[in-house]
Amino acid sequence: MPGAPNRPPATTAAPASPPAPDPPQVKLLRRLVPSQVALLQDIWKGAPPAEVTAPFEKAEAAFRASDFAGAGAALDLLSVRLAEPRWPTLVEPFRRLRVSIPVPVPPHWDPDHGVPPAEKEARQARRVAEEQLALADASVAWASAHGLRAEDLAVLVGSARTALAGPGVPAEFYPAVDRIWGGLRERLPSPKGTAKAVPAATDEA
Repeated sequence: MPGAPNRPPATTAAPASPPAPDPPQVKLLRRLVPSQVALLQDIWKGAPPAEVTAPFEKAEAAFRASDFAGAGAALDLLSVRLAEPRWPTLVEPFRRLRVSIPVPVPPHWDPDHGVPPAEKEARQARRVAEEQLALADASVAWASAHGLRAEDLAVLVGSARTALAGPGVPAEFYPAVDRIWGGLRERLPSPKGTAKAVPAATDEA
């Protein structure tokens, strides 16, 4: 209309695209490496039985062959094996690697009952992150106690813990955790072997 000030057309900000999902090999290492530490625990009295090492070895072989679906299926079988009552009880937090068998309860007893889907998903993501932090912390502590170089990984545990101190799961949390799993994978012995110290890197003159 005449005399009206020129205004740019209103624009609507495009919705933020969801973050890209983590590659399958990265997600698998978050299960494969803590499972390896679980099989190295002292409760096995030297070496875990073949019934639990066989699924792990199958998962490891499938992972190396980039058969990520096969590796996941083998880890699922391992979680079932670890839940069998005939084995020694794993210490926390490695006990969480066992298959979960929820006890039937009335729906209203569920703390997430009636929670909007988005908030329920956020709560679940937070629980998974807290579990990953606990597993990483315990795994690095095991490595350090058994003569493996772990000072750099302990620093990463501190970074991950700081990142998770606030609400939600910040973007910097999983990069620190995944570096822990990658570092441990290069240093851990086979579940059937004996832990040997890895010499710390030295600067050459």
